[in-house]
Amino acid sequence: MLNWCSLPFSQLNTHQLYELLKLRTDVFVVEQNCPYPELDDKDRISGVYHLLGTTGDKLVAYARLLPPGVSFPQVSIGRVVVAKQARGAGYGQQLIGKALDECQRLWPEKDIQIGAQVYLEKVYQQFGFARNSENYLEDGILHVDMMLSKVC
Repeated sequence: MLNWCSLPFSQLNTHQLYELLKLRTDVFVVEQNCPYPELDDKDRISGVYHLLGTTGDKLVAYARLLPPGVSFPQVSIGRVVVAKQARGAGYGQQLIGKALDECQRLWPEKDIQIGAQVYLEKVYQQFGFARNSENYLEDGILHVDMMLSKVC
């Protein structure tokens, strides 16, 4: 089981900031061979939270939680990542579940819009997300927009 904390940028310590930037770069730039800027200025925006899943002092799971109006008109979850050496232990499912819980705590009853990598579409469907776009290329990787509607 992972230990979780959800913090705004101003409350991250230097170790946490280094670990989250390293994990994101290791996966999104190096592993996925995606030579595009990883730092997009959204990390520091007021209302953005960083969800960190650690074991010991090692960051193994991370997601960025964005309030409405930052990436989409709705709440959004982005930069969802599990460290390569930690995959296969169910941390991805834990991460998505925890991210949804945190979004509910921070922005109750708000819809959640994501831009998911296409190969993960079925994973997000298990959490109630539904496709609401055609496939599109983002930074050379196929994505699809998906929505989790909180309105009954």
